[in-house]
Amino acid sequence: MTTTKQIVTFDQYLTYNDGTDTRYELERGELIPVAQPRGGHGEVMHFLERGLTTEIERLGLDWVARKAAIGVRVPQVGRRDTSRVPDVTVLPLEQWKSLRNREAVIQLDEPPLLVVEVVSAETESRDHRAKRAEYNIVGIPVYLLVDFLDFDQNGKVIDKRVTVLTLVEGFYDEAVYRGEQIIEIPTFPELKLTANQVINAGV
Repeated sequence: MTTTKQIVTFDQYLTYNDGTDTRYELERGELIPVAQPRGGHGEVMHFLERGLTTEIERLGLDWVARKAAIGVRVPQVGRRDTSRVPDVTVLPLEQWKSLRNREAVIQLDEPPLLVVEVVSAETESRDHRAKRAEYNIVGIPVYLLVDFLDFDQNGKVIDKRVTVLTLVEGFYDEAVYRGEQIIEIPTFPELKLTANQVINAGV
């Protein structure tokens, strides 16, 4: 994935328009194009958004789950901001409504309840390392990573798994689920999804 080597401020990022349909994340002041996801990537996103929404409705919670619609601002050293766009975000309904008439970017004092990143071959390091640190800084209580691909960009077989990171005393505790293991998501303790159900969504 190429990077547009142009340093912008967070405010400039919010209103940036290069005349194309390209969406961007902001990484330490640099614009990072968000690639068009593969079909399987989209299926996993859709499956989780739908599944989390169903559970929210079943429990009667004033929350929403939204797919690739909300940015999360992350502070960086040297005043160069980062803003990520998780594949799925769960947040309180009132918080979602507050974004209706402004840019849909969550600020530093309002972390979402849960975020999901579906890992692509191009974003493996970013999702597992950079975003793990960034979402920790923001204070996001639960971060899910879904490794669903068969091979990475070098042709190496991928360890298919769902990783749940739970924020405990300022650090993420990690739990990894594979196969028919039921994923334990602290935000939704009664939700019974197996790793295979998520990884093989749409198959």
